[in-house]
Amino acid sequence: MTGFDLVILTLVALAIMVVFSGVKTVPQGFHWTVERFGRYTTTLTSGLNIIVPFFDRVGRKMNMMEQVINIPQQEVITKDNATVAVDGVAFYQVFDAARASYEVSNLDQALVTLTMTNIRSVIGSMDLDQILSHRDEINERLLRVVDAAVSPWGIKISRVEIKDIIPPQDLVASMGRQMKAERDKRAEVLSAEGQRQSEILRAEGAKQAQILEAEGRREAAFRDAEGRERLAQAEAKAVDMVSEAVGRGDVAALNYFIAEKYLHAFGEFAHSSNQKVLILPIEATAVLGSLAGIAEIAKSTFGDPATGAPALRRPTGPASGKGGAS
Repeated sequence: MTGFDLVILTLVALAIMVVFSGVKTVPQGFHWTVERFGRYTTTLTSGLNIIVPFFDRVGRKMNMMEQVINIPQQEVITKDNATVAVDGVAFYQVFDAARASYEVSNLDQALVTLTMTNIRSVIGSMDLDQILSHRDEINERLLRVVDAAVSPWGIKISRVEIKDIIPPQDLVASMGRQMKAERDKRAEVLSAEGQRQSEILRAEGAKQAQILEAEGRREAAFRDAEGRERLAQAEAKAVDMVSEAVGRGDVAALNYFIAEKYLHAFGEFAHSSNQKVLILPIEATAVLGSLAGIAEIAKSTFGDPATGAPALRRPTGPASGKGGAS
């Protein structure tokens, strides 16, 4: 091999080295910074890129995809002097590779420290009960504060979440007793409310029953009054008919009326609950005479069934002059 051949091989190898040092392929989701003599000049995006060989070099390789960083657990004192252990997680994305590379050193450590400091600030301004029941509010406040703080670094905080809030064991026991007392209180209130409702319903039922009973008594009294009124009307009509019969000279009708009342009075005496033995100083012939009057009325009205004679009408007025002469 001659000296000319060696020169040619050397030039070819040098050309290959120049090509490889000047052509850069950036993977998807990454941005590379380019430094010339140690100073930032440009940013290489995903794909094939060309730089000046021997003068330019790749500085930082920044991941432009969304990333997650764990916030380690730390103890925080709340507003009401309760100590709780808190940890969390943060999601961020680099949108400016140059600023994220040269505005802050050790980006991950800076994010962790900044987030932990703001967690202490936010939780320290709240009571324990608020911390346990308002996680969304804590996450929102942390996101707003941390995102504003890291904006000059070319970073966007998309989410900050509190993972665990662990109170001391004595506080957990106290909260358990408090929760049990609250549940017992609610159970007693519900039981009292149910008993009260039951008493109200029973009182309403008794009231309705009394109303219905009163309405029934009123209806019965009305029916009784109506019956007595009709009975009185019948009695009055019977008295009128007896009066008319007496006026016509028909004494048997009067005897029938008196006998009916007489026997009805005896029946009332017999049905009295306070009487076991009934002794009355009465004459049996008077009762028999009344019964004979009743029989006489029946014969005069319907006729004598033994003889088959038709019913005779007694004269209802005074006797004629002819009859008086005889």
